[in-house]
Amino acid sequence: MSSYVGVLVSDPWLQSQFTQVELRTLKSKFYSTKTRFGRVTVKHLPPVLAKLKDFSGKFDENEIKTILDESYPNRAKEVEFETFLRAFLSVQSRGSKGASSFLKTGATTFHHAINESEKASYVSHINSYLKEEPLLKSYLPINPATNALFDLVKDGVLLCKLINIAVPGTIDERAINTKTELNPWERTENLSLCLNSAKAIGCTVVNIGTQDIAEGTPHLVLGLIFQIIKIQLLADLNLKKTPQLVELVEENQDVEELMGLAPEKLLLKWMNFHLKKAGYEKQVTNFSSDVKDGEAYAYLLNALAPEHSTHVTLEIKDPSERAMKVLEQAEKLDCKRFLSPKDIVEGSANLNLAFVAQLFHHRNGLSDESSKGPVSVTEMVTEDDETSREERCFRHWMNSLGAVTYVDNVFEDVRNGWVLLEVLDKVSPGSVNWKHANKPPIKMPFKKVENCNQVIKIGKELNFSLVNVAGHDIVQGNKKLLLAFLWQLMRYTMLQILNNLRSHWQGRDITEADILNWANRKVKKSGRPSQAVSFKDKNLANGIFFLELLSAVEPRVVNWSLVSKGETEEEKNLNATYIISVARKLGCSIFLLPEDILEVNQKMMLILAASIMNWSLQQQSDTESTVSDDTDVSSVTEEISNLSTDDGSSDV
Repeated sequence: MSSYVGVLVSDPWLQSQFTQVELRTLKSKFYSTKTRFGRVTVKHLPPVLAKLKDFSGKFDENEIKTILDESYPNRAKEVEFETFLRAFLSVQSRGSKGASSFLKTGATTFHHAINESEKASYVSHINSYLKEEPLLKSYLPINPATNALFDLVKDGVLLCKLINIAVPGTIDERAINTKTELNPWERTENLSLCLNSAKAIGCTVVNIGTQDIAEGTPHLVLGLIFQIIKIQLLADLNLKKTPQLVELVEENQDVEELMGLAPEKLLLKWMNFHLKKAGYEKQVTNFSSDVKDGEAYAYLLNALAPEHSTHVTLEIKDPSERAMKVLEQAEKLDCKRFLSPKDIVEGSANLNLAFVAQLFHHRNGLSDESSKGPVSVTEMVTEDDETSREERCFRHWMNSLGAVTYVDNVFEDVRNGWVLLEVLDKVSPGSVNWKHANKPPIKMPFKKVENCNQVIKIGKELNFSLVNVAGHDIVQGNKKLLLAFLWQLMRYTMLQILNNLRSHWQGRDITEADILNWANRKVKKSGRPSQAVSFKDKNLANGIFFLELLSAVEPRVVNWSLVSKGETEEEKNLNATYIISVARKLGCSIFLLPEDILEVNQKMMLILAASIMNWSLQQQSDTESTVSDDTDVSSVTEEISNLSTDDGSSDV
């Protein structure tokens, strides 16, 4: 039978940034413009984009023209549909003014103006942390005065290594293609592995594709590197890693408030804590204008390292000279210089943040006490491991959608309902009635409840299981409920993507039973023996089934000489880490951890299988294939009942 194929583009990353509804709308606008003028040029884009619902009231034609001039200076140049989509994303990224600068900055504010000082700092960081890396020894140290960095990132190896420095163990390095001469396919695999892994550790890569890195696009490469480095530098800015941070809790503040702070805000709070003790009367609210005169740094260093303190620094009137003295003091603490006196005076936000993070890492100046009051911090931050992993998974997934608000802590950030409305608008365009939504900051509690009531209403319209659930439950921060809702939202999104690729499976939508059946038939057809009874089949823990599935959809992607039998816990863990990296290398955007495979987390097993299925069907659609194995579901005689939102124990 004939099968429906949605709007497809050649770049999988670009495809992933839009729903089929969005693609159909944009394709219609593009081709109506082409019909009218005979061709579409850069000149035509501002008026077309300005009329779109997404930008109505946000940008006028002149503002869009200014944005596009940075990337497309030749206004007479003809553009194709994919370029039109990229132009749309460029404008969309400028609407992210409300996003946390913690991660959005690197991906959306570099544009084409390269800050040579920032490039030099990132190169210095790379030279320092990767100098012993065997695969890169012949290329390091990189000369910051040249553009060697942008050539070196093109095969993905350096970026993969840098991600593993930032968050050790993210990438199974056995999955990296490391030959001296890589073919285009192997380079693309490395870059897919890099970008999907970057998303998995919290980077925002909405405006970056594999082709951008393969071409060494400077502002995008530096934006990604900055995010990775920042994640590394701020890794200890939480109560789990540094329980002494509880000392920052003020008398009228709860420890949980501190736990909910984004790392960047926690770093500012730490800085102000020491500045107040040192007698500095101002409040530092940013890493740019508030530190330009160097005075705050002088007080901070005197507080952290009194043995190196000197009041001479404070007596200096010239900001540049004071900045020089500040950095001389920092050197005595063995703090690597991320910035120059000029960077302080000019208020380079990225480099100043990196500098303060380095100071925190080398000397946080906090006491060794890890408790405050009757309850120890350790008890406060200890969570169920599965709950913690799921929160991380959903947080990174939500951020990968490119919504305006960046999520730092799911349990805190979604309680006003606004973030959930943004995510719902991404996965189900048009579902949110923005006229009835209340934008943060929201002071009145009932306004938060109104937002959350709309969230619940939309969830029910999407057939989520929300029995006896109201908006008030979200405002209260019910963790079990929030995880249940987000799981249903992620599952809905994946099933919608699959339905867009194969919307008529004998007149019905794709179900979880179809995904399981498809996976089993794929493995069986490849001649491998494994079969999965369900997505909670304990036999999945050894990883063999998923490796056979990955090999079935792309035979060359799994190196079987690296696969163990999965008999011991160590062997199972090796297989699990390899599965995740191979899937990302293939092009799957997944957020699970090896523990999810080892423990056979039913939810994550379904998402993993669905992601592989999505990739396989996408390739089939790209080649306009109609292999009956992927379209015939007549053998499915019964469906697996909907997974309950807490793994079968109860409904929400």
